[in-house]
Amino acid sequence: MHNFGLISQHGKPADVLKLKSDVAVPQLKEDQVLVKVVAAGLNPIDNKRMLGIFVHVECPFLTVPGYDLAGVVVKLGSQVKNLKVGDEVYGNIHEKALDHPKQYGTLAEYTAVEERLLARKPKNLSFAEATFLPVTIGTAYEGLQ
Repeated sequence: MHNFGLISQHGKPADVLKLKSDVAVPQLKEDQVLVKVVAAGLNPIDNKRMLGIFVHVECPFLTVPGYDLAGVVVKLGSQVKNLKVGDEVYGNIHEKALDHPKQYGTLAEYTAVEERLLARKPKNLSFAEATFLPVTIGTAYEGLQ
């Protein structure tokens, strides 16, 4: 069992984001790793999803918000090739963030993530600093295009 943030309906984050502690650790697919989340970022997209702005692409409730994370790999799927248990990683766990968000995001003690969506955390960055790179860099890149 582990803790995670959960939204079960749309509304203001203060009203709909709840802490639950009775959820099983996610099961891994072959190409995923289980990450013990050390830091998770919240972005405007999380707020918009909670408010229901992206209802037409919303994944089913119950939903765990969060896109960015930094943490430690604790388990490997059978097809994982480049990461190992103990690696410090960071990334955006939603490959198709707007049109196909995952039901279980990063506001959790553990989350399952495809290996290709993670990178090793630079040693000169803290977990908190690394957490804010993925969506921030992606947003800046889109702005430059």
